[in-house]
Amino acid sequence: MVICLTGCRVMAPSYDIVLAGGRVIDPETSLDAIRNVGIRGDSIAIISAAPLTGRRTIDARNLVVAPGFIDLNQHAQTDSAYERMALDGVTMALELERGVSDIRRFIEGRRGRTIIHYGASASHLAARVLAWNQTLAPSINGPDAGIPSPTSGPVTNDAASPEQLRTMLDTLQSWVRAGALGIGMGLEYSPGSSRHEVIKVFHLAAAHHVPIFLHARSSARVDPGSSIDAFNEAIGAAAVSGAALHLAHVNSTCLRDSPECLAMIAGARARGLLITTEAYPYTAGMAAISSALFDPGWQEKRGITYGDIELPESGERLTRETFDRHHASPVARYVLIHMNPPEVVDRAIVDSLTAIASDGFVTHPRGAGSHARVLARYVRDQKTMTMSEAIRKMALLPALILERITPDARRVGRLQRGSAADIVVFDERAIQDVATYRAPTAASAGVRYLIVAGIVVVDNGSVVNGRFPGRPLVRRTSTADLAGRRIP
Repeated sequence: MVICLTGCRVMAPSYDIVLAGGRVIDPETSLDAIRNVGIRGDSIAIISAAPLTGRRTIDARNLVVAPGFIDLNQHAQTDSAYERMALDGVTMALELERGVSDIRRFIEGRRGRTIIHYGASASHLAARVLAWNQTLAPSINGPDAGIPSPTSGPVTNDAASPEQLRTMLDTLQSWVRAGALGIGMGLEYSPGSSRHEVIKVFHLAAAHHVPIFLHARSSARVDPGSSIDAFNEAIGAAAVSGAALHLAHVNSTCLRDSPECLAMIAGARARGLLITTEAYPYTAGMAAISSALFDPGWQEKRGITYGDIELPESGERLTRETFDRHHASPVARYVLIHMNPPEVVDRAIVDSLTAIASDGFVTHPRGAGSHARVLARYVRDQKTMTMSEAIRKMALLPALILERITPDARRVGRLQRGSAADIVVFDERAIQDVATYRAPTAASAGVRYLIVAGIVVVDNGSVVNGRFPGRPLVRRTSTADLAGRRIP
């Protein structure tokens, strides 16, 4: 309390929150200096070397202050998953690779109920199920989130009739018009999708100025049908349609051929195509064992065998007998697939083209620890990436991809005056992924504060109950917005 006896004026604090004395990093302007950040409402009002006053001042000395991380490929869209993401430094989690089957229900079911921002693409796989007059399976990833991979059968393996294709395109168009951020395609899970179908979907995306978020047709090393062949298909479809293309998890799609796949992306970008990609920092992938990914020939394609498949809950490695039993089950049981050497993953993560995206599942540690793992493994321990470059990959690169879909994304992924107050404050000495294959939901350590839309949702390392500032990110584009824009 201030007592004024001489007629003086008591000045109100200038800012709602002040982050004082932290190492402030903005990957777009290359700022990396000790600064004070003033937040007013849901925006950054000032970044200053001079002291600031606020209603609340957070001591950020010896901590990194960075734009909140944006996860482009997060399947787990539940309340508990959002809390784990918050403790991993994520302020926005988007389901773009798989997509959702009803964007309206996905958005409205979460409005006012999430601690971080959210959004999704339209699911090509769900549209395929509906075109076959099949019932969509309930999502295991949260209310109205991405559907489980359908069991291998006609929906996944048969070519669409002209009528089914028209139904698919109409369905996808309605979802995009309702606010979906693009079209998510998992061609490895729907190998019956013809090249004609793929190009038609790409043309639809181009017509509505949204990207295709693609899990490529194959992750094999044997031609025909290699990952290089699959990337060639995708890049060709982008070229003939004019659609922007984002290729999911290059590390687990291309495996040992990741350098060649990245070179293909670089070559396409050099010739004006809008193609981006991502990687996650784990050596094991995950998929439903009953899905088309495990159709006959899977061992030869990937150079793996039954013993490389693991049940995540027990650590049991499969045999031919146990594989056949689980593969025949109609239940979408997810398994770990050990198929990627650490040196391949390490090279993909540090490549300048890759954004960081988790491909998160509840039953895989990447859903809880991907961003802390990048900071711990590559920045602090291996020193193969600078702190600024890691933040660029986890915040700015995703924002630049999203800018082509909605101007709202121009305020995220940066730490600048006027940017959204979506901020992570972490201890670079303590940041660490804790989740493992046996304990995939263990929260990361080292995030001290997370601010979403100007609201503190992680306070001194703990999630604050009852605060839900998360907002939906939805499609808002116009031809004028897109004219002449390129993804750096």
